[in-house]
Amino acid sequence: MTDKMIYLDYAASTPLDPAVADAMASLAEIDGSYANASSNHAAGRRARALVDDAAGQLAALLGCRPDELIWTSGATESDNLAIAGAARYRQDRGKHLVTMPTEHKAVTDVFHALEKQGFDVTWLHPDETGRVSLDALQQALRDETQLVSIMHVNNETGVIQDVAAIGEICRRHDVLFHVDAAQSVGKVPIDLASMPIDLLSTTAHKIYGPNGVGALYIADRPGCHVEPLIFGGGQQRSIRPGTLAVPLIVGFGRAAEVAASRIDADRAHLLSLRERFWSRVADIDGLIVNGGGEHAFPGILNISVGDVEGESLLLGLEPLCVATGSACNSTSAEPSYVLRALGRSDAEAQGSIRFSFGRPTTEAEVEFAADRYRGSIERLRRMAPERAA
Repeated sequence: MTDKMIYLDYAASTPLDPAVADAMASLAEIDGSYANASSNHAAGRRARALVDDAAGQLAALLGCRPDELIWTSGATESDNLAIAGAARYRQDRGKHLVTMPTEHKAVTDVFHALEKQGFDVTWLHPDETGRVSLDALQQALRDETQLVSIMHVNNETGVIQDVAAIGEICRRHDVLFHVDAAQSVGKVPIDLASMPIDLLSTTAHKIYGPNGVGALYIADRPGCHVEPLIFGGGQQRSIRPGTLAVPLIVGFGRAAEVAASRIDADRAHLLSLRERFWSRVADIDGLIVNGGGEHAFPGILNISVGDVEGESLLLGLEPLCVATGSACNSTSAEPSYVLRALGRSDAEAQGSIRFSFGRPTTEAEVEFAADRYRGSIERLRRMAPERAA
């Protein structure tokens, strides 16, 4: 196994499920799958039917209506459309917004941009576990607050926020609530028919679907709307115009259907893998779990040691494919801003490794990875000058 690449970065992206690949490949045999879904001729109607079927599959997973979904290019676009679109749509009522510094860059960067446009943003800091305080959220809301955006499952730590309770607070104050659910859809049960969530972003490539396609849920209720970010054509109620990527949407729909059928089995598998990994590393001296505990998604395990340099540790872990932070920050030498927000020192944040498990992950791979992690830490500690002295 030492010569085999072991992929443990499923929080960054996942491979195509075979059923998804088959669904997309089958389009080559279907007349009209290549057509523009906006066209009124027979081929266009066939393409539109495929899109509608996919919307039904995703809606079934989310517990919403198909007509409450807008197709996008991925979670980043969905986040931008939800946050900037809702903030601008409601700015005549007030320009105060609320979020957390531990959100994905696709969220935090939008809020920074809105601040430059005259919006007032309150940044709620998490507690030591990574969760937001409901009392702090309650106190942050004002008469002019129009939007709260807090992610469901953190992409770096796996921390799960109580989005139902957060949404209840927002509803009582007539504040829109946006959830970045890129890491939770298809992995954690979501029922939008009963949950007080107004806007929810997701993407296909986190649930064994294709890259390049996502969706935004917009609740059909008064006051919940977004201004478009792009213009041209009247597709998707002009909220997100443009020619729909039918093969990608079909793949997303099939991935959602598969996820719905095995969400419990997937969670049990991930929990077993996490526990097996942890049993082999838990006694490492100075080990810190970032965002663990009862409010943690089992598919992500982020751990740190403060006396080992992160890049050296990462190189020592090959052939493991793991991350030192979120995928969108992997080229930066800066310590993770998420871990720094949790109170980690620069050294602890730079010495962090995120292991994320998936459906194809085996027990043997997890055992090898845990042993390689332990061995790499021990080797680097022996090489450290202060230890050698």
